[in-house]
Amino acid sequence: MTPRSLLPLSLCLVLAACDKGQPSPDAPAKADASAKPAAKTEAQPDTPPDTRVKGEESHHGSAAKDPAAPAATAAVGQPAPDFTLTDLDGTAHHLADYRGKTVVLEWWNPQCPFVDYAHTKGPLTDMAAKEVEQGVVWLTINSGAPGKQGAGEAASREGVQRFGMRNPVLLDEDGAVGHTYGALKTPHMFVVDEGGTLVYAGAIDNAPMGEPNEGETVAYVAAALADLRAGKPVGTAETPPYGCTVKYAKG
Repeated sequence: MTPRSLLPLSLCLVLAACDKGQPSPDAPAKADASAKPAAKTEAQPDTPPDTRVKGEESHHGSAAKDPAAPAATAAVGQPAPDFTLTDLDGTAHHLADYRGKTVVLEWWNPQCPFVDYAHTKGPLTDMAAKEVEQGVVWLTINSGAPGKQGAGEAASREGVQRFGMRNPVLLDEDGAVGHTYGALKTPHMFVVDEGGTLVYAGAIDNAPMGEPNEGETVAYVAAALADLRAGKPVGTAETPPYGCTVKYAKG
């Protein structure tokens, strides 16, 4: 885990902007020095290992840790959970209707700095348009709850216009589809093959805000789509997502 103190100042400011006003769970809580640690029981499972990557927000995976959030049912290598969501023009999109085509699901928050970078300077500037031209179905999903950053129809329409997007943006304001897929970040990407199997889940690439975690930039989603077009198994099927947390409603 990269200490935030070692990150570039500009990236630290972006991280703060993503979730302004939300305390980081990485911050140690004050405790009575004399208190004894509680004995571990079955109700107190071990904390999962931190899988953050450079440039990722400090509360990676917090949406999944929300006790009010249902467990995700989507799994790479298994049929992608079906859903129906309505886009900004009132058209319903039923995932099962796209069987026979490759589908990309992009979790999105138009006011997230990571999304803004990806759509104005990064890989999502024109990627969706190019993939749609090759027959890919690209569905952008906003699972932000009413009143949250970037949520709702008005904010989504503004984002569509600002980014020059032409693919459908679907609203999932109750977060049901987002929780089903285990979407944690914006952007968080999922690829479904022509047979309806989820074949990729994770980050768009390894370069948050254009800065590779190590080595050269690896475009995970582009590589997954290229593998499918070549009739090959997806080489890298899962990666840790990075970005702003999905702004789900709290229970």
